[in-house]
Amino acid sequence: MLLHCNISLSLPKIIKCIFLLYLIRMQSIILLLCVMTVAARHEFTFEDVIHEEWEDFKLQFDKQFKSMTEDRQHMGIYALNKYKIAKHNEMYEKGKCSYKLKVNKYCDMLEPEFNKKMKGFIYRRDPGAANHSKPFRTPILADYPAMVDWRQRGVVTDVKDQKQCGSCWAFSATGALEGQTAIKNKRLVSLSEQNLIDCCTSKYDNNGCSGGWMNSAFQYIKDNGGISAEAAYPYQADQQQCRYNPRNSAATCTGYVSIPQGDEGKLMDAVATIGPIAVAIDAPSTFHQYAEGVYYEPACKTNSPNHAVLVVGYGTDPQGGDYWLAKNSWGKSWGIDGYIKMARNRGNHCGIASVASYPTV
Repeated sequence: MLLHCNISLSLPKIIKCIFLLYLIRMQSIILLLCVMTVAARHEFTFEDVIHEEWEDFKLQFDKQFKSMTEDRQHMGIYALNKYKIAKHNEMYEKGKCSYKLKVNKYCDMLEPEFNKKMKGFIYRRDPGAANHSKPFRTPILADYPAMVDWRQRGVVTDVKDQKQCGSCWAFSATGALEGQTAIKNKRLVSLSEQNLIDCCTSKYDNNGCSGGWMNSAFQYIKDNGGISAEAAYPYQADQQQCRYNPRNSAATCTGYVSIPQGDEGKLMDAVATIGPIAVAIDAPSTFHQYAEGVYYEPACKTNSPNHAVLVVGYGTDPQGGDYWLAKNSWGKSWGIDGYIKMARNRGNHCGIASVASYPTV
């Protein structure tokens, strides 16, 4: 606002003009002070921001703790993991890595706790009673398709959630059998992981929520004469007394086939022609917060599998290159709606072809 004072005005009018200019200036100063006061009242510290985000995180993922001390401990872990995610994603945006991370419901867990509760593959080098694998015979095909996704053929159930129970081996096993049964019977039925946790136990070198392996599960289903449907034997995320009822059997198997160890070419043969394949992988800490992209992690080992997933296809990503499409059992909020693209043709990355098998029906 401009106020023009004419020097030809009378003295009283000049004084009045000067007084108006003074009022306008004072009003501007008062307005500025008011804005500064409001801003000061709404200033947040870094701790305030983390606390606010932590409360939102707990609400979103229904997190509850027994004490304030426990709450603050988990908040600290959450803040640390969020920082690591942010630093990693900076590298992703700069094109220095092929996959992105995100905050998920596991961000308040330390790696030892996560490994104990969320992984559960145990590789039995001397499997005893479960050592009844049939040899893999390479199918005779002129060409394989460039991309395979068994979900599109209606033989893969929805993504499941093992919760805080090391039962990944059971989910990988049921996924493979669900696929083979659906291919044979033209009908997809969700099978019971709880049946395996409760019944496929020490006799088969499996330990429920403390770990196991898929070949033992296939052998149990063969010996038992079947496995229950999910609807009849629902998941409890805890080992309980075996209560299998033959009347609720929804699938069986005649044995299983192991893919030659470490051979990604043979794994591709199987995925292209047989169906979803049960595999075990090494899942390092960055795997826990995977969001999207092709997962290639230099820290991954080829000879230390600790987690079981289900390979349901393969393909090639324009940015990340060749990948395996794997179904995890950590719910749909993890990864790409519960799935991950794992690097393919990069030296058996994370050991994805080290322990691979499928049931026969």
